[in-house]
Amino acid sequence: MRGKLYICATPIGNLEDITWRVIRTLKEVDLIAAEDTRHSRKLLNYFEISTPLTSYHEYNKYDKAKELIKRMRGGENIALVTDAGTPAISDPGEVLVKMCCEENIEVTSLPGATACITALTLSALSSKRFCFEGFLPREKKQRKEILNQIENEERTILFYEAPHHLKETLKEIYEKVGNRKIAVCRELTKKYETVFRGTMEEIIEYYEKNNPRGEYVLVLDGINKTKRIQEEQKNWKEIDVEDHMKIYEEKGLCKKDAMRQVARDRGISRREVYKLLL
Repeated sequence: MRGKLYICATPIGNLEDITWRVIRTLKEVDLIAAEDTRHSRKLLNYFEISTPLTSYHEYNKYDKAKELIKRMRGGENIALVTDAGTPAISDPGEVLVKMCCEENIEVTSLPGATACITALTLSALSSKRFCFEGFLPREKKQRKEILNQIENEERTILFYEAPHHLKETLKEIYEKVGNRKIAVCRELTKKYETVFRGTMEEIIEYYEKNNPRGEYVLVLDGINKTKRIQEEQKNWKEIDVEDHMKIYEEKGLCKKDAMRQVARDRGISRREVYKLLL
């Protein structure tokens, strides 16, 4: 019989944030694949777990995945853990999960702590609809593409960031989206957990005077769709209706279609556009 992969969520700070199911599974599996074996050993020692450890991280994720799959084909059960939180979320574990599925090896996930969800619940921003970006890429072109995409994002947006990149990232986001609301969460579930809620300008000013320390989750407010539409309508109303019509007529629209588009831009009816033209 083939073995099974168990995706095991571990604490993001406070060691008590682990489920009994994860503890039992870590004791029962044949092997634990850990991002940093030294870090995970502290957790295992705390809960008196003696299961063998092997390293699985960003720099060996493909070769090591093949080795782990071979062992699971031979009947071994393996638990996957990351340094903190849920494996496969901004984590090399996603490669192993994908390869297991391709090889028809059973995968199950044991839920638990996740930094992005913890931050979202603390942010006081809308949690009805949100998107997760993880760490912004360091490569400039890719980074610019993602920042361009979030400029008009209506959902709440979550990022991970390291302390030595925080100031730079905050400034880049501000330049792209303006002075929106943001919550900056650091050291979640730990002794010095803090959440700074305010505007982009307030947060940037704070970190100009205080050096960032610890791991961060940024929770950025989405664009206000109603406000954006009102601002766009206001901008259109600053030009004459005749000039507004010419923009669309020069693009090849007939008069009727141009009037419809002008009415939509300005937030008024076609009849009102017609009256203004007269």
